[in-house]
Amino acid sequence: MPISSVNAPVRASARLGEVRYEIRGELARRALELEAQGRDIVKLNIGNPGLFGFVVPAHVRAAIAANLGRSEAYCHQRGLLSAREAIAAQQQAHGVAHAHPERIFIGNGVSELIDLALRVLLNDGDEVLLPSPDYPLWSAATTLNSGRPVYYPCPAQRAHLPDADEIEALITSRTRALVVINPNNPTGAVYPRALLQALVRIAERHRLVLLSDEIYDEILYDNAEFVPLAALAGDVPCLSFDGLSKVQRACGYRVGWLALTGAPTLLGELEHGLDLLASLRLCANVPGQWAIAPSIEGEDTISPLTAPGGRLHEARRVVIEHCAQSDFLQVVAPQGALYAFPGVRADALPGFDDEVFALDLLETENVLIVPGSGFNLGARNHFRVTLLPPPAQLRDVFARIERTLARAAAAQTSARHVA
Repeated sequence: MPISSVNAPVRASARLGEVRYEIRGELARRALELEAQGRDIVKLNIGNPGLFGFVVPAHVRAAIAANLGRSEAYCHQRGLLSAREAIAAQQQAHGVAHAHPERIFIGNGVSELIDLALRVLLNDGDEVLLPSPDYPLWSAATTLNSGRPVYYPCPAQRAHLPDADEIEALITSRTRALVVINPNNPTGAVYPRALLQALVRIAERHRLVLLSDEIYDEILYDNAEFVPLAALAGDVPCLSFDGLSKVQRACGYRVGWLALTGAPTLLGELEHGLDLLASLRLCANVPGQWAIAPSIEGEDTISPLTAPGGRLHEARRVVIEHCAQSDFLQVVAPQGALYAFPGVRADALPGFDDEVFALDLLETENVLIVPGSGFNLGARNHFRVTLLPPPAQLRDVFARIERTLARAAAAQTSARHVA
C-alpha cells in the first residue's frame, strides 16, 4: 500500500460542507480561546437558561428524583405512556382534534425529533420551505437528510412575519413540507391566527406536511397570543414539536416531543416510519420523561418571568429601549421566545458586515453574539442576542455594542477623508 494513502486523512461526508451552525461555530471556538487566556466573555449566543441563574421548577425536578428507581430499563420507543397521555390531554385542551397518545413520540430534545421527522419525510432532492431567518438546525437537518432548503423571507419591515403568497410562489413539484417556527427563533415574532390559517390552506392545496416548532409556546410578552398550528390544521398532516428546554428552563434534561396530528387515514406511513426510527434508537432518556406530566399539569412558573416586572420582560425592555436610543440600531420588539434580533441601519453604517462586527465585538469588548447571516439570512445587517442575562448586564452589553459600532463608523469616516 502506498505510504501516501496510509497517511491520508479520513474524509468526512461532503454533505457536512453544506451545513452551518454558527451558534456554536467559529466565534464560539474563538471565545473559548479567549477564556483560556483569562478573558471574561459574556456569552449571548445560546438560549441556555441554566447558565444565567434560571432553575428548573422544584416540582419538575422532584418528579425525576422520585422516579429514578423506575428509570433503569428501556421504556416504549414512543415514550412513557403517562407522559404521552399528559401531552395529548394538553393538546386536546388547546383544540387539537386529532391529538392521541399513540401518535406522540418523545425524544432526546426537539433536535433529535426534527432529524427523525425529516428522515421519515424526505427523499433525495425533496424541498422543505423554511423561514429566513431560521433556526439553523432545521436547514442542517434538511440538508443532512438529502433535502433542499428553500427559504421564504420574514423581513424586519414586516415585523419578521412571512407573506403567504410569497410562500406559495416557492412551491414546486418537489416541495414536501412547510416549516413554521412560532414563537420565532431568532426574531421573537409570534404569528397571528389569520396568517397561520393561510399557511394551513397552502399546505392543504399542495398536500404539504406542516412542521411546527413550538418550543417557546408559553414565552410571550405584552399579551401576545400563541395559537397551536395543529388546532387550525384539522385533517392536514401536522407535526408539532415542543419540550421542556425553554419554558421549564430544563435544557440539560434533553426532553422533547413530537405530536403527529391530522386525518388518521393520511398518517399511517408517517406514523410507521417514525415508530421504526424511534425503535432504532431504542428509547429516549427515561428519567427526564417523568418531568413531562408535572410540567404540563403543574404550576405556571414562566408567566411571572415574562410579565411586566419579570426578569425576561425587563431584559427585553432594556434591549428595546437601547435600540430606540442608539445611533445605529433598530429592532422589532420580540413578542415571544428568548431572543432579540437587532438590525444596523444602513444610513448610519453603510456596508455593515455582521460577521466582521461580531468578531470585533468579541475581540475588543468580550461579548459573544451570533451574526444574523448565521440564521440563513441573505442580508448581513442583523445579529441575535439572548434575553437571558440580568437586565443590568444587558445594559452594559449594549453599551459595549454601541462603542463597537461607533468605532466602525469613525473608521469609515476617516477612510473617506483619506480617500
